Amino acid sequence: MSGDSERAVAPGVVPAPCASKVELRLSCRHLLDRDPLTKSDPSVVLLQQAQGQWLQVDRTEVVKSSLHPVFSKVFTVDYYFEEVQKLRFEVYDTHGPSGLSCQDDDFLGAMECTLGQIVAQKKMTRPLLLRFGRNAGKSTITVIAEDISGNNGYVELSFQARKLDDKDLFSKSDPFLELYRINDDSSEQLVYRTEVVKNNLNPVWEPFKVSLNSLCSCEETRPLKCLVWDYDSRGKHDFIGEFTTTFAEMQKAFEEEQAQWDCVNAKYKQKKRNYKNSGVVILADLKVAIDFTASNGDPRNSCSLHHINPYQPNEYLRALVAVGEVCQDYDSDKRFSALGFGARIPPKYEVSHDFAINFNPEDDECEGIQGVVEAYQNCLPKVQLYGPTNVAPIISKVARMAAAEERTGEASQYYILLILTDGVVTDMADTREAIVRASHLPMSVIIVGVGNADFTDMQILDGDDGVLRSPRGEPALRDIVQFVPFRELKNASPAALAKCVLAEVPKQVVEYYSHKDLPPRSLGGQPGEAGPSSAP
Repeated sequence: MSGDSERAVAPGVVPAPCASKVELRLSCRHLLDRDPLTKSDPSVVLLQQAQGQWLQVDRTEVVKSSLHPVFSKVFTVDYYFEEVQKLRFEVYDTHGPSGLSCQDDDFLGAMECTLGQIVAQKKMTRPLLLRFGRNAGKSTITVIAEDISGNNGYVELSFQARKLDDKDLFSKSDPFLELYRINDDSSEQLVYRTEVVKNNLNPVWEPFKVSLNSLCSCEETRPLKCLVWDYDSRGKHDFIGEFTTTFAEMQKAFEEEQAQWDCVNAKYKQKKRNYKNSGVVILADLKVAIDFTASNGDPRNSCSLHHINPYQPNEYLRALVAVGEVCQDYDSDKRFSALGFGARIPPKYEVSHDFAINFNPEDDECEGIQGVVEAYQNCLPKVQLYGPTNVAPIISKVARMAAAEERTGEASQYYILLILTDGVVTDMADTREAIVRASHLPMSVIIVGVGNADFTDMQILDGDDGVLRSPRGEPALRDIVQFVPFRELKNASPAALAKCVLAEVPKQVVEYYSHKDLPPRSLGGQPGEAGPSSAP
């Protein structure tokens, strides 16, 4: 390895054994119609696999007479990114009360996936399958995931209405209210649907509680829309009226005791000269609360592998220092690129799988291993730990630097990417593809798994038991990956840890330059430089 060899250190900024809170919202399209006279009355059952058994977790409300239901019920689940959490969504045409039993209901289809897949995609649409894997016609289910662990505020709202329009001929309207959030792309996301109040033009709906993340993405000025309908048992609800507002406006109006809005039907407003409204909707109560149980995964919590203890370095720091102090002797400028993945980063707190932990994208290098340690410690309080464990972007970034080096045609710089992670790789297919491509370049990848996760699948990436292949079947040119579970060496000395982690690097360096037929740079070069075969 030459004196100009480079290292990119990527501590995985991801949640440890503590969980993130994730909200799941469901909708379906083109469901099968099992009712002879009306449409199906669908509901969705959520099941989670535990020890090989499917256990029922929760169930949505029943949406009457609809083949394209949007469910108001939100499933809140604990997300452990380092675990494979298998979920199953079963859709039924419901005949009895909306309880947990499905014994008398007609099965409309199911979909299986992992929670990690939903979180990674944020919005996932899959076909529904009947038994024996047959498609349920054109039926699909869409699951939207929203993380709420970093934003632990909740709001309780209570609405009522006065003098709503009467839509029924022989009785009064049966009103219910829907609250929608307007997204950045102008799409509308259902936040909550109230119960139906029968035969009443002055309904008082039950109070309900939603997270601030669900209500307005924690942006108090985000537009909200409220719609009021007259319920119809056949699913053809009559529109009464609507109004728009924001959470900030709700709070101000409630404090000033003026929290009421005209419920307007645009068609009536155009046709009727003296039209004022179709009733008034009143915000009867508003309470904001903080749920401190949502603080899981915080590095200040001792259950996190990222916990900073001033008297005892965590496993990330022990592995980083042990390997880094050996590597830095073979780097001429002692500067290290330090990258993070699997966190929400400021200022917008969007998930990133490739960010500089010193928050300087123009210069992600740190001065020495101590500089990396300090950047890591300063970074933790500023990010929101998240996931999933996508490492392909980091490998690809370092591979681009190595590709530029390859084009020089010299034995000058060899890159070592040290990845520290406490989770099994989520993007395994993309990671295999990235490693196979990188096997043609002057670089090696060392993965240190910290914590007690099941790292069995990670051994696939280490080519010791056979040639690693991409999903397309292309073999790696050479073995460039070394995987080491830290728990097997946590009681070893730093020297023993470094020796084990770096054991394969010298051979990998020699293999690359031998394949390229590039001799080592002259040992008579700059002071402190060494030829590539002189790796530790």
